[in-house]
Amino acid sequence: MTKYLQQKTLFGPQIAQRPAIDLGLVVVIPCHDEKYVIESLSSLKKCSLPPCSVEVIVVVNHGENAPSKIIETNQNTYRQLLDWCTSNSTPRLKFFPLYHDSLPKKHAGVGLARKIGMDEATWRLEKSNNSKGIIACFDADSKAQKNYLSAIFQHFLKLPNTQACSIHYEHPLQGIEHPPDVYKAIIQYELHLRYYIQAQRYAGFPFAYQTIGSSMAVRADAYQLQGGMNKRKAGEDFYFLHKFIESGYFSELTDTTVIPSPRPSDRVPFGTGKAVNTHLQTKEDLTTYAIDSFDDLKIFFAKYDLFYKQPFGELLTQIPDSVRAFLQSINAEKNWLELHQNTSDLNSFKKRFFRWFNAFMLMKYVHYSRDHFYPDMPVLDASIALIKRLDLSLPRGTHREHLIFWRELDKKPKNNLSKTPNTFPSK
Repeated sequence: MTKYLQQKTLFGPQIAQRPAIDLGLVVVIPCHDEKYVIESLSSLKKCSLPPCSVEVIVVVNHGENAPSKIIETNQNTYRQLLDWCTSNSTPRLKFFPLYHDSLPKKHAGVGLARKIGMDEATWRLEKSNNSKGIIACFDADSKAQKNYLSAIFQHFLKLPNTQACSIHYEHPLQGIEHPPDVYKAIIQYELHLRYYIQAQRYAGFPFAYQTIGSSMAVRADAYQLQGGMNKRKAGEDFYFLHKFIESGYFSELTDTTVIPSPRPSDRVPFGTGKAVNTHLQTKEDLTTYAIDSFDDLKIFFAKYDLFYKQPFGELLTQIPDSVRAFLQSINAEKNWLELHQNTSDLNSFKKRFFRWFNAFMLMKYVHYSRDHFYPDMPVLDASIALIKRLDLSLPRGTHREHLIFWRELDKKPKNNLSKTPNTFPSK
């Protein structure tokens, strides 16, 4: 038993059946008020299998204050899952449902559900003597390409230094499952997600990666070393993956695709479901962070040599107004002094700088810049502006065409371990 399993898990092993000796991949699915989770499991069952055994763990869950309607839905779902999982498991692909009711209301939510499932996956892999086995996160309303399971296995096999990865995702853009307005909304929201990451890369930020909970995977030993999944009710994926992104042992898997649901939802204060729901209510086109905010960041990030050993007051005279005002608003002078006091050369300064100005700090900056300098702009206009700055050929002028453009760019091969300041050459 590892130190993590002894001290950091909320439950002991929950699945009585012994894991296969060659268990190498466990897929974890949180399930809350989901009526169609079996469709997601059926999608996984159709996948080609890797050369190892695979398990799928579904965590049906609700909080202690859940309304009776959700409790009833969860109970019915769990009963259906018991039958389905028993009849559809095979020697090399097994499905296990877990049921957790009355979770503490302070933490009940997707983060806690993922943690329960990922901790159980860790138990299973450790019992199989495979501490480097893979834990993949999926959602109860997602579907996967047929090569999903085998592609995950091969990705970690080809990149043995990878501790965690994001997996390429694409929301459905048309169909009969949802009204046309839902597809219109998801096209704009996914365009915003891809623009936001690409704009960070344009600015020179080294930790710009997608962090989608239904589209990520991690090695069991790395999961434990980083303290496991957090219990956040929203944004759990962002905070979890950035631990690995900043370490430098993070990569992108683009050889397969997860297909998340575009459906509206009001479960969490932000994210896909919330954005779609807002569009359906307002009928307004989506806006996103102005490209000017990233122009200013690009200038800021490009001045490493000037920043080293430079007093904070002098720094403020050489950076754009939006960045200067933001740094002053968070009283960054103390951080600046600490950066210099704890670094002995330029290279170590660069490393520590991005541990401070990380993805969370960048998000705070763009929100501040939006509120005080550059208001949000239509997402299509933002996409056009970024493409022009990158000197790339513009696609046709529709949200859908721009989304397809960024999707194709995201799938192109790239240097596949995160570009952290650890790799910067010393000067």
